[in-house]
Amino acid sequence: MKHYKIPTWPEEERPREKLLKFGPGQLTDTELLAILIGKGTKEKTAVDLARELLIKFEDLNNLASRSPEEYCQLKGMGLTKAATLAAAFELGRRLQVKKHPLKTFKSPEDVAAVYLPLMCHLKKEVFKVLLLNNANQLIKEITVSEGILTASLVHPREVFRQAIIETAKAVILMHNHPSGNPEPSKEDVKITAQLVKAGEIISIPVLDHIILAGDTFFSFAERGMLK
Repeated sequence: MKHYKIPTWPEEERPREKLLKFGPGQLTDTELLAILIGKGTKEKTAVDLARELLIKFEDLNNLASRSPEEYCQLKGMGLTKAATLAAAFELGRRLQVKKHPLKTFKSPEDVAAVYLPLMCHLKKEVFKVLLLNNANQLIKEITVSEGILTASLVHPREVFRQAIIETAKAVILMHNHPSGNPEPSKEDVKITAQLVKAGEIISIPVLDHIILAGDTFFSFAERGMLK
């Protein structure tokens, strides 16, 4: 089959020209990706590459969660194209966060609105602690552990050291489940109980432990499990 480069296509079918004439909302996911990819190869157009990426990674959400190295596994996707895609997806995530410029966390939904867009694509577990003042306003966010969570890695000393330095009045614990299942593991329950007890001793209460997974979350406080 003869390969026709995009500049030879009818103008109304070229993704870039179509966007400028009708707006980005009229383009398919494939066409928008093709614009980011820019140029194709001798064998494939940018549209071909975009279509193959969506087929390989199944959907746009899954594609957005992958690394540039994974994009490069597709023949024709070099580092420049891969970096452009990764940058575009990261800007999208940051824009989503900007829509929820919350500084005060009054509910698990408040936390999820800010951190789900930032953490839903992570491939390993990351444990964070949100340090709050007496108005539940965020003082500082700290990362305690990355990787498989265990009670030995998420130690009260590491969790509360910065809380004491910053004179935090309370903390919210938070981590993600790359599996997409928000239900807590036995280790999650053990870690939570240990940290709640430590917080009681030093008078810095744990207000919640939130598990982020996919597009949903689990709240220990809502389930009455902060014991």
